[in-house]
Amino acid sequence: MERQELHLTKDRLLDAAEELFSDRGIDATSLRAVTSAAGANLASVNYHFESKDGLVRSVFLRRLEPLNNERLELLDALEVAAAGSPIELEAILDAWVMPALRMGQSPEGKRFKRLLGRIYSEPGDSLQTLLRELFGEILQRFSAAIGRTLPELSSEELMWRVHFMLGAMIHTVADQPSIRALSGGLCDPSDIEGVRRRLIDFVSAGLRSPMGREKLGPNPGTSE
Repeated sequence: MERQELHLTKDRLLDAAEELFSDRGIDATSLRAVTSAAGANLASVNYHFESKDGLVRSVFLRRLEPLNNERLELLDALEVAAAGSPIELEAILDAWVMPALRMGQSPEGKRFKRLLGRIYSEPGDSLQTLLRELFGEILQRFSAAIGRTLPELSSEELMWRVHFMLGAMIHTVADQPSIRALSGGLCDPSDIEGVRRRLIDFVSAGLRSPMGREKLGPNPGTSE
């Protein structure tokens, strides 16, 4: 019974932290606010998570570990089917984005998507360290798969394009209400299949776009 109560307390702390972090921001939310919302005490945070940083990490891991595991399973299946040949670019992108779009259909997923945007917008070394921990391995795997499919890209160019890819995908997943507001309701972010198709079409075109400095004018302020 005691073990069950400890588990329930941990879940209440995670739920309360996720809600408060997504609404107020991580830095602006105190541990006391979390424990008050969870009906727990500060000692329970120390027991389960050791610190606020540990709590933040656990909040993200609870959602992102299963999400990233699903992504890796999909990529593994694609690589097995390809048997060493390059994988279709759109299939790689689908393995990355579709699990996240599906996650956002639940109330918990919608709340977490708001929180996910915080990790990119709030400054701080601890959040950047967490970002590398959460996405380092999976980003390496997907970048390598894209690189094999687009061998004409240098390592530097590949990473720039993957960076732009992540920006488009993260913004779309984490802040879907913006497109509804900015389009005056013309674009419907709840149309998951429509979002999926448009996002993958857009990102794949950017990843495949030819290099060509001659297409751009000279940099402002240079003598070119």
